[in-house]
Amino acid sequence: MRFLHPELLWLLTLLPLLALLFGRVGGAPALLFSTTSLASSLAGARRTRPGTIHFLLRLAVLALLILALARPQWGNSTTEIEASGIDILLAVDVSGSMEAMDFTLSGRPANRLEVVKKVVDEFIDQRPNDRVGLLAFAGRPYLVSPLTLDHNWLRKRLESLQIGMVEDGTAIGSAIGSGTSRLHDRKSKSRILILLTDGMNNAGRIPPLVAAEAAETLNIKVYTIGAGTRGEAPMPVTDTFGRRRIVQVHVGIDEDTLNKVAEKTGALYFRATDTASLAKIYDEINKMETTTRTIKNFESYRELFLYFVLGALILLSLEIFQSKKKLP
Repeated sequence: MRFLHPELLWLLTLLPLLALLFGRVGGAPALLFSTTSLASSLAGARRTRPGTIHFLLRLAVLALLILALARPQWGNSTTEIEASGIDILLAVDVSGSMEAMDFTLSGRPANRLEVVKKVVDEFIDQRPNDRVGLLAFAGRPYLVSPLTLDHNWLRKRLESLQIGMVEDGTAIGSAIGSGTSRLHDRKSKSRILILLTDGMNNAGRIPPLVAAEAAETLNIKVYTIGAGTRGEAPMPVTDTFGRRRIVQVHVGIDEDTLNKVAEKTGALYFRATDTASLAKIYDEINKMETTTRTIKNFESYRELFLYFVLGALILLSLEIFQSKKKLP
């Protein structure tokens, strides 16, 4: 049940105030007595029992009329939102270099994968009507989640990403090829692969540019993101005594190849050197890849205010009948 004008229900809060102000005030008893002694004993009474009943009946009538004015309705409402028709596959690098701690999360140093998982989670939240899938890659690609509209399950799979879940390396070409094969048979308006890496292609059998040509042929856009600071980055290592410490290591990204892959497929290449720039990149992609969503509302409600008005009339009639009733 719902009320079409729920703001009017605030008037119900006035009823306790009326009860407090006028509940103890009543007219003097209008009865004839043969002596004045009994009449004088009644003079101090504020309200007779019949008067209390009349007052309560009037409050109930007011309550029912307020409820009627608020337009109570019984029924149901259904909203259908059609899928946008955009299929998005997120390819995330989980190689050992993603452990570099050159990003921050909530003001503390964090490795690249931690930050990527948080930013990607926010990106998924902004695409509620898109089929989104997740592909992890290092020395080879690994499908973490197929394209799905069940984003709660997708987020759980995203959280499960770990560095070292597949053999180390950076197979960018194989990741693009695997993502293309997952997208090419989808009948959708737009198919997008968003690939994030922090290294150079050094594994796999498919060169990145060859994989990009296949994606171009199938009208699949490949957005590429290079993640990491330029030059050197702090990397946690474990020495021979089992002690963990941070050392500066040289990092490099094949930006030229990533840029050519994106350009060949009609997409763009981005470079993220910190958490803020990474979040901005996914936000820009989100704004570029949009489509009109079809929303259908179905409502079926039955008006109930007449029942409340009828109840108020019955109570009002009862109150009038009681007020005219004479005591024996």
